[in-house]
Amino acid sequence: MDISQNFDGGNIEILSCENPRDIQLQIRKDHKANFSQWFYFRLTGARNQSCLLHLKNIKKTAYPDGFVDYRVLYSYDRKRWCRHDTHVDTDSLVIDITPSKDSIYFAYFVPYSMERHNDLIARALESEYCSYELLGKTLDSRDLDLLTFSKPSDKNKSHYWIIARQHPGETMAEWWMEGCIEKLLTPSDELTENLLKHASIHLIPNMNPDGCFRGHLRTNAAGRNLNREWKEPSKNKSPEVYMVREKILKTGADFFLDIHGDESLPFCFIAGTEGISTWNSKKQRQLDFFKDRLAEINTDFQTKEGYPPKDIGFANMSMSTTHIALNHDCLAMTLEMPFKDSLNSPNKEFGWSTERCKKLAHSCLLVMDEYLTSQYS
Repeated sequence: MDISQNFDGGNIEILSCENPRDIQLQIRKDHKANFSQWFYFRLTGARNQSCLLHLKNIKKTAYPDGFVDYRVLYSYDRKRWCRHDTHVDTDSLVIDITPSKDSIYFAYFVPYSMERHNDLIARALESEYCSYELLGKTLDSRDLDLLTFSKPSDKNKSHYWIIARQHPGETMAEWWMEGCIEKLLTPSDELTENLLKHASIHLIPNMNPDGCFRGHLRTNAAGRNLNREWKEPSKNKSPEVYMVREKILKTGADFFLDIHGDESLPFCFIAGTEGISTWNSKKQRQLDFFKDRLAEINTDFQTKEGYPPKDIGFANMSMSTTHIALNHDCLAMTLEMPFKDSLNSPNKEFGWSTERCKKLAHSCLLVMDEYLTSQYS
């Protein structure tokens, strides 16, 4: 019997693995940071054995409440991921399971590997309307990829920006991106035709490839939380934000969406930028239009639960959305998806799933198209 994690996105530390009913593990912290929550590991040699796994240090993770009523994801083939009940015992997340095969994977959410990311970039470029730009290299010398979907037009086009995985452990963000790109690749799709005629869609499918490969929850290779670096990004510590911010300065931004996952709240929701100093009734109407329309067309999304809005003038200006909203005077939002399930539309077998991420992306594109031609834009 063995536990392994030395692969793309892997994260676990082994305390003991001799007795199948007493497997003791703990989640490794991000490099040069105090964040932990994401885990992804493989158990081998335990087929048909009753196993009890203890993830010991959950009280010291970034979001301990994220493990309350949490159901772990497991897979035998890394393609089909199902949920399994867990419970919290003092400081441990406990998984009681009898694997039916000699190799089983466990993860906090369905992983999104760098290999799959590379395949996604290649697939996007099958479209004649998609162009690619290498923005530069990360601290671990990985590529920071930019995709732009646009169709020729004689109109003055808007620039819509969408970024994902500033926090690498929030893998649902790149599953959302995959759904977004698949929709933009759909041939002769009326939505895609209209959207790309009026706007250039700029996508950063993975803002933090170093953190993703290292198995981090929240930070890059230098231990920096990228979503707290937008005010003064550093070429040496947060080059990812620096490069993207510089590119947005060149194109401008008429719309901005940052895709994330929330560890504790079992809902899909949007956080706006009500705390910026220039917030007004027009900006509120823009935000309300997008949120309300998204809730109308997708039952997984709701507007009642989420983060409380900041008072005007009290925004954290080091975050992506507040920085973009203030400096580009546009609608900028953070879309959050759950690690657990969406309680307003639960699914016992899969919980919040990759397919639901993709469908939510399709819905967002529809509302983006409506927003583009509405009185609010």
